Amino acid sequence: MTARPWNRVTWLTAGGCTVIVLWVIGLLWFASMVPERVVNTTTHTDAIVVLTGGSERLATGMTLLEKGLSRRLFISGVHRGVDKAEILRLAHAAGRGLADEVVLGHSADDTRGNAAETAAWIFGRDIHSLRLVTAAYHMPRSLWEFHTAMPGIRIIPNPVFPPAVKIRHWWMWPGTAALFVSEYSKYLAAILRHGLSLI
Repeated sequence: MTARPWNRVTWLTAGGCTVIVLWVIGLLWFASMVPERVVNTTTHTDAIVVLTGGSERLATGMTLLEKGLSRRLFISGVHRGVDKAEILRLAHAAGRGLADEVVLGHSADDTRGNAAETAAWIFGRDIHSLRLVTAAYHMPRSLWEFHTAMPGIRIIPNPVFPPAVKIRHWWMWPGTAALFVSEYSKYLAAILRHGLSLI
């Protein structure tokens, strides 16, 4: 007895299931890239870059600057109208003598913009290495965008860990799971966008 050929619905179903399986595998791979700790805590870099999005990021950047891990701190994506004094207050760094070492960037609206803004800031300066400060769940996409925008710059990730984001057993926490899915989707979009730009 001859087997019946697959019809269109069967092919579509099989294709859809394959896409879903690959997407889930990719999500698990992405989640494995989200750091659970700061691996390098001692290497000095030419600059520290903080991506705005939480007081923990600002406070961490200021602490790293105060510890002497760099002599320059660039904060990317600061809202227009927010000045350095307000940033220092939010970071609990007012009066610590760090103002002269801090530079604000006001032109970035997203992660791709953060990378472009930072690349523009380092242009013409003697900067060959950066310590990048952002949330752990945001680090994989940030590193992709920064390496794409600045392929010759050494970047040391310095993640921060918002208490509401549960990195371990993330699938058990609906809020964190939704956040990971969103970040993974944005990560894929960034890779696709870069790939299309090379065509």
